[in-house]
Amino acid sequence: MVAADIVRFAALTSVAVATALHVVTMAQLYAVSVIQTAALVTFQAASGAHLRSLVPKEKRAEALSRLDTSSWTANALGPPIGGTLVSAVGPALTLAIDAVSYLASVLGVSRIRQPEPPPPARKANNGKEIVAGWRYLLGDRALRLLFANALLFGSSMLMVVPLETVLMLNVLHVTPWQYGLVVGLPCLGGVLGARLSPRLVRRFGVRRVLLGAGIARTPWLLAIPLAAPGLGGLILLMATSFGLLLCAGVFNPVFTAHRMAITREDMMSRVLAGWSVGGRLTQPLFIAAGGALATVTSLRTAIAVAGILCVTSIPFLLRSGGRSRVSVRTRTR
Repeated sequence: MVAADIVRFAALTSVAVATALHVVTMAQLYAVSVIQTAALVTFQAASGAHLRSLVPKEKRAEALSRLDTSSWTANALGPPIGGTLVSAVGPALTLAIDAVSYLASVLGVSRIRQPEPPPPARKANNGKEIVAGWRYLLGDRALRLLFANALLFGSSMLMVVPLETVLMLNVLHVTPWQYGLVVGLPCLGGVLGARLSPRLVRRFGVRRVLLGAGIARTPWLLAIPLAAPGLGGLILLMATSFGLLLCAGVFNPVFTAHRMAITREDMMSRVLAGWSVGGRLTQPLFIAAGGALATVTSLRTAIAVAGILCVTSIPFLLRSGGRSRVSVRTRTR
């Protein structure tokens, strides 16, 4: 985790310096984007595996809820703060401040005092080790179905992001401050959902919350094509995003805790890495397909199709209730 943060700090700092010197190029931005993504995948895989060792199973949903609350708060405050900084001090210094945040993360990770368990023994063939995570993920029925659900839902969501931006700016003609409001304010729904998640689990149980919130988060995209110019359209877009993020805020910590519980401990980091890589390979394809579909049809049609795809993720979630290999082995011991 520390190494991934240092890599991200160095990569983003290079862009800040190049921007200040007016020598930044698209090639550099592409390279930094790839490096940032690789470091993010590495960090998420390591942090997920480490969290499992730090937090007992019965407390993971609450711990993940707190982490999600922080994440949603950052998503709500980050865009307006970034825009204000760019206006006040310029993009170069803003990027430098963003880069320093990774050093703050290094400090936070280094202050963890609870020892982590020793890493599992590795086999000699590194190629087989890399494939092992994918083989385990796709070989476990519950994980495979959850992965398909997450892949379809997440890719459909990202397919809509650029389409909705064009819809707001070019069709609905929203102003910059209105755009920032529509993007940032609904993230408070994610904060609220993450706060509610542990309470709902204690009252209704993991399975009911997982299915209920997982289903409830899917239909919201279908309302976006109905947005019309004016105040009514803005309210519709904000209400849609708020409802979606509220349900996602409830769902995400429960989903992550459930995935940890059904994944074998020595496979945790490799499963998370494979999961993240799979999403980052699939999502650009959906985004490109959305742009192509909008070109040959219309923005509203493409967004509606993405909404339908999002709803089709429900059957994978419903069918994921079968026992995983981990649960079967635990019961037979």
